[in-house]
Amino acid sequence: MTQTPMNPAASDEPRMERMISLAERLITALEADIAALKSGNPGAMRSMDPEVQKLSVIYGKEAQNFDIRVAKSAKAELRARFLSVTGKFREVLQLHARMLTRVKNASEGMIQAIAREVERMNAPTRTYGPRPPAQPVSSGAMVFNRVV
Repeated sequence: MTQTPMNPAASDEPRMERMISLAERLITALEADIAALKSGNPGAMRSMDPEVQKLSVIYGKEAQNFDIRVAKSAKAELRARFLSVTGKFREVLQLHARMLTRVKNASEGMIQAIAREVERMNAPTRTYGPRPPAQPVSSGAMVFNRVV
């Protein structure tokens, strides 16, 4: 296809190819993250890698400046590939977000359970006196961490 005033899509095909390539690389990184989370090894997540962070920023800028008319005027096979990759990227991104939410909720639940147990263990014993002693206010879950 040659670029003419009536057909600016020829100059934007490399841009679509670049977005497809970026999305495929991000999909690979997100799938590796999902596998790491499923195996219980969040330290192996690739999304924390500076290169993947840079790819995310570049993809975000490209996507923000992308005009849908470019995709509509592209060749059929390029448009189909673009739609397929962006659809898969959305699916993987949603699965990644769900996995992160699950891990976050589980870890927060564990911290809260430990804090309740520590509070229970440190609570004063109940007496049978006429007035109950003043209840100490919890200082929060993070104070109980004796490692820090």
